[in-house]
Amino acid sequence: MGSLLVALVIYSLQVRPSPATPGTTGVAPATPRAMTTKAHVSPVGDLAPLGPTSDPDAFARLVADALFEWNTATLVGRSEHVEQLVAVSDPTGESSPGLVSDLDNYLPTEETWAGLAQYETAQWLAIDSVVTPTLWDEAVAQAGNELLPGTAAFTIEGTRHRSGLWENQPVASEQGVAFTVFIVCAPSYAQCHLLRLSRLDEPLD
Repeated sequence: MGSLLVALVIYSLQVRPSPATPGTTGVAPATPRAMTTKAHVSPVGDLAPLGPTSDPDAFARLVADALFEWNTATLVGRSEHVEQLVAVSDPTGESSPGLVSDLDNYLPTEETWAGLAQYETAQWLAIDSVVTPTLWDEAVAQAGNELLPGTAAFTIEGTRHRSGLWENQPVASEQGVAFTVFIVCAPSYAQCHLLRLSRLDEPLD
């Protein structure tokens, strides 16, 4: 099973694109309860680009935050969030179509986004851990020269928070999530770049 999983990881990093599938993460606020925290919402207007970094761990955290932090009550829409992450993707462009498909598993669809806006829904992530998957060394060894030097994987676990309004009352919900971020940094590139993402809650072990 481990070898099969490693093979699938290598395949996903080499073959582009994969078919887009509708987002499944966009839902209205959960059963109303008192809101105990506030989202670190994006400002109204343009979405700030992710700052460049050569630190793999720091970059993985930036990507994780960008994946989950959005606010439908602002003028920043779904497309801006996609563009923010694609802007730091594989410089060759080979991984970009696959990455866009991956993002569909994390971001609400345009239709769902419009529905969530009625509830002023915001989302953000509290990161608990960022670790290299146990199987990653095996994947690199099996790939040989197929992966660029500096290609890395980080499995991130945390809590997804959502807040919004339900019948004009503040509500909030939270849910544990896990996923793997595949990136490439030095020596291939001076700054880190995003390659692909695992499916949400299906991280590499």
